[in-house]
Amino acid sequence: MSATIRTIDLNADLGEHPDSDLDEQIMPYISSCNIACGGHVGNETTVRKTVRLALKHEVAIGAHPSYPDKENFGRKVMLIQLGDLAASIKDQIEIVQRICEEEGASLHHIKPHGALYNQAAKDPFISELILKVIEEVCPNTLWMGLANSSSERVAKRRGYTFISEGFADRQYESDGTLRSRTLDGAVLKLADVLKQVDELVINHRVKAQEWLPLEIQSICLHSDTEGAVTLAKEINQHLVSKGVRIAAV
Repeated sequence: MSATIRTIDLNADLGEHPDSDLDEQIMPYISSCNIACGGHVGNETTVRKTVRLALKHEVAIGAHPSYPDKENFGRKVMLIQLGDLAASIKDQIEIVQRICEEEGASLHHIKPHGALYNQAAKDPFISELILKVIEEVCPNTLWMGLANSSSERVAKRRGYTFISEGFADRQYESDGTLRSRTLDGAVLKLADVLKQVDELVINHRVKAQEWLPLEIQSICLHSDTEGAVTLAKEINQHLVSKGVRIAAV
């Protein structure tokens, strides 16, 4: 690693486990969170609880909208009219935006969830739809999405500030997208996560079938990955030991 201190954002998708204290355990180790806001899971009560936790731990707050599909946890592409999809994304973001205002917090970024995130990473039309909603509802926020994806290219073309994201716990495909959760090996085992974090942050690359160059500003840890609390702590401590500063973008 060079002598320059690298800064990286460590984010987690939260507000997805209303009956556990998982969010409270993870929050001390991250610098930004993405709060589920009713599309795949969550409601005003869980959003408010998570916003308050984020404020307590000085963690940047993001809205985490998805397809309005609780049955499949937002992890399947949904056949829905584009106008209805845009309206749903708008409604979800506005829940988090309003609660942030009520709690004296700021909405920092928007990060789509699940199938919506993955579809936008490949499809510029969906990326344009998402960005149009963001620009309408909360134009001063950032947009977080998959590094080196259609989402990033659309944002750059439109002059919108984008947070390029990599994943600590997911396997990549040779085109730089994430392996589908329906396939074996999509979620990395605990022993492989720190190795992938090192490659992403220190060596600016990720292993798929071959090494892919990848420049990221944020690393995501999924709160439903096995051992997520331990992983959050270990990733945090591992990066700090390498001289990496953990902070929101």
